[in-house]
Amino acid sequence: MMRRMNADGIGTVLIGHLKVGVVLAALLATDNAIADSDKYVDNMRGRALATVGDCVACHTAPGGVPFAGGLALQTPFGVIMTPNITPDDATGIGRWSRDMFARAVHEGRRPDGSYLYPAFPYPYYTKVTRQDTDAIYDYLRALAPVSNSVNRNTLPFPFSIRSAMLGWNALFFSSGDFAPDPKRSEEFNRGAYLVEGLGHCGACHTPLNALGANKADHFLQGNNIDDWTAPNITNDARIGLGNWSVDEIVQYLRTGQTRTSLASGPMKEVVENSTSKMPDADLKAIATYLKERGAAGAPAPAPPSASDPQMRIGEAVFIDTCSACHMRTGAGVEHIFPRLSGNAIVTQDDPTTLVRIILTGTRGAGTDAAPTSPAMPSLGYRLTDSQLAAVVTYIRNNWGNAASAVTADTVKALRDRVSNPSLQAISR
Repeated sequence: MMRRMNADGIGTVLIGHLKVGVVLAALLATDNAIADSDKYVDNMRGRALATVGDCVACHTAPGGVPFAGGLALQTPFGVIMTPNITPDDATGIGRWSRDMFARAVHEGRRPDGSYLYPAFPYPYYTKVTRQDTDAIYDYLRALAPVSNSVNRNTLPFPFSIRSAMLGWNALFFSSGDFAPDPKRSEEFNRGAYLVEGLGHCGACHTPLNALGANKADHFLQGNNIDDWTAPNITNDARIGLGNWSVDEIVQYLRTGQTRTSLASGPMKEVVENSTSKMPDADLKAIATYLKERGAAGAPAPAPPSASDPQMRIGEAVFIDTCSACHMRTGAGVEHIFPRLSGNAIVTQDDPTTLVRIILTGTRGAGTDAAPTSPAMPSLGYRLTDSQLAAVVTYIRNNWGNAASAVTADTVKALRDRVSNPSLQAISR
């Protein structure tokens, strides 16, 4: 009897411990699930932020593994190879701490203290919050490590002397967090944070000085990059976004097209890799900021007369070659062939994009929201430099457009560069 009671008592105790163990296991499983869920949410946030920064565009070589580096950026000072930012210990950022990563992003300094070049847009990234840089770091650390050694010392002398960046930074770089404007709306300030910081829009859309720094007094007023025109994106009515609504800007950033415009060239990649994957609230904030911050652009030049010989040749070329798609009125076809009348790309001070599209052809962006990417065939094979210059001049000065004339020498120079990439001087 005693043995039975002892056995029963022991059994009761064991059952009690088992129940406690089950409860503890359930609690631990719940805690782990919560931790995994939190980690997933943080990872997705870091991924979203890396998407805003379009990190994959520069840190992926053609045909390479995303973020493994090796893309050759052609600059006016020579070639810069982009680094591997996967968490590989030997060739990536596997041994970087959060502080090291934040220092690179905010100050343009490597873990060993040496300087990065502003092809990495740390003059913009310095405004990104530490919370956001930590989230990006955590996301990159969650990627699969890729072994890809990249030569990071490709600039010729004297640009290869990284310590020279000390002087460049003293002249052109001011570190510091983003400061919201208390007189502006929360949406405006969110847009400012994205455009001036992580989105680094000015890195492409602001002209550079002789030392490769953005001209602060010409912020977002247009630039030439990869032999394309990064257009004026101030609220200027002639060559900027003055005639665009907030909704049209959002649509363009989300889909790569509007009723009248299509994203091409480097902006095609930005839309496909970055803006099309951003939430509409952020796109609207960007559009609000761009529309409200002001306009800046040069006055329109006087257009040449319709009797000008170049305009008459241009008209003949347009009727024969372009009017079937873009219409004789320059109205185009919605979502397929861009409108040429009142098109800000057409009237940019720099005609490079219009010349290049006709010369080499192009394909618009393809996104989840607008998967069909309309294309423009190359016409360079059938048009001489003089004919192409004439039709571009005609398009830039018809249907109410007004812009400078284009010369055959300008077309020839671009034709030579795009047919021989080693001649390209890419401002990036």
